[in-house]
Amino acid sequence: MIDSYLGVMRNYVTFSGRISRKNYWLYVLTYILIMIVAGIIDGLLGFGWMDGTYYDPVSNLVSLVHLLPSLAAGFRRLHDIGRSAWWYLIVLVPLVGMIVLLVFHVQRGDRGPNAYGPDPLGGVAGA
Repeated sequence: MIDSYLGVMRNYVTFSGRISRKNYWLYVLTYILIMIVAGIIDGLLGFGWMDGTYYDPVSNLVSLVHLLPSLAAGFRRLHDIGRSAWWYLIVLVPLVGMIVLLVFHVQRGDRGPNAYGPDPLGGVAGA
């Protein structure tokens, strides 16, 4: 799990190529766990509702650090199923866009090389 997370973080601005479904979702799981810890730290530091707004600086900083790596991993996940990263813009369609993107992200990647690079699992086309 840590290797998948660190692999995404090392390639934080690599928007080309492919990432396997397993590595993508292990990264997402690790990110969620880190966000939970950040939320707990915010709570322990006394942050929360202040003056009618919710203030959580630690969680915001963690989110900002993960913005580019998450986008890059999402783009590479779309590449793994043979779709252009432009499909990421479907999230702009309320509700339906997120569901479509989720379905794309859980699909099995193309076996063998595709237009976006070699199979991250090392598979051969037609196998």
